Amino acid sequence: MLKKGLVGGAIALMMAATPAAAQTVLKFQGSATAGDFVQTVFEDWAAKFNAMTPDDGLKIEILPFQAVVPYKETLEAAAAGLLAGDMQAVSYFSGRDQAFSILGDLISGYDKPEQTWAFCQHGGGKEMLQEAYDSIMPGQLHVVGCGSFTREALVSTIPINGVEDLKGVRIRSPEGLATAVFERAGAAPVPLPYSEVFSSLEKGVIDAADASSYANNSATGAHSVAKYPLYPGIHSMAVLQLVIGKAQWDKLSANEQVMLEVWYGAMHHDLTHRAEIEDKRLVAEDLAKGDITIIDWPQAERDALREIAVEAWEATAKESELAAKALNTHYDFMKRIGLRK
Repeated sequence: MLKKGLVGGAIALMMAATPAAAQTVLKFQGSATAGDFVQTVFEDWAAKFNAMTPDDGLKIEILPFQAVVPYKETLEAAAAGLLAGDMQAVSYFSGRDQAFSILGDLISGYDKPEQTWAFCQHGGGKEMLQEAYDSIMPGQLHVVGCGSFTREALVSTIPINGVEDLKGVRIRSPEGLATAVFERAGAAPVPLPYSEVFSSLEKGVIDAADASSYANNSATGAHSVAKYPLYPGIHSMAVLQLVIGKAQWDKLSANEQVMLEVWYGAMHHDLTHRAEIEDKRLVAEDLAKGDITIIDWPQAERDALREIAVEAWEATAKESELAAKALNTHYDFMKRIGLRK
């Protein structure tokens, strides 16, 4: 009994002297601003991930737009370990190679966000995106997943009822195909980060904005100054991504890697459905109030814009071999699902 008591005491002392396992917190910087619809969903799902893991296990935190570094510097921050990774729009990096433009938002290319998710996850999109990152930062980044969650609405301070009405419109547009399409349609794109959309609309710096989902635009107050939103959206299904620093990815166990992949897929699908439900709820409320004019383009106008968009796809694909390969990857997938002959 004495020996057992001594052994038990020794084990207790050893456990007390052994430090608890260091908790790993992966901090990702997103493209949503604090308090908006998408950020609240991100934070909700970060909490779900953290609840599923042990107290001393892997945790995640999704930071708002530009919380740590400017939005164009997240890749370097992830590679250096300042951030775990990036959860922004792929098209933010179009200035590095036009492949990111084509992969980030094939304007008017798909009919619903589920198709872009299928392209990314099962149609070669994720692999193509990984190749694009390896071309600019070899071996420094790992693509966990990607896809669109909504067909974005367009906020406007003036009525835009068709392609002809886009001529001369000062419209906020991120870098990439959206800018090329708007230019070909006769608009005057202005490159601004999403965080500056509201103030720019309010001050008259821009007339309209390629911004986000109807719900997200409503949450930021955009509809209080831009009374002519276009819904359903006419053009954009911006692709968001989860990219992690390769060194950080390699430190994760095989179980943790799978956990992160499965979590991202579940979060993304939930965001897609919640955004659609919230969009329709807010549209119905705004229509009932009558202080906002919601514009729904007829199919003929949508088709006309798509023709312009296809011209922009082809022109952009000629700017680099990687961009051409990215567009062909889209085409191959479109044929498989019946969107292209």
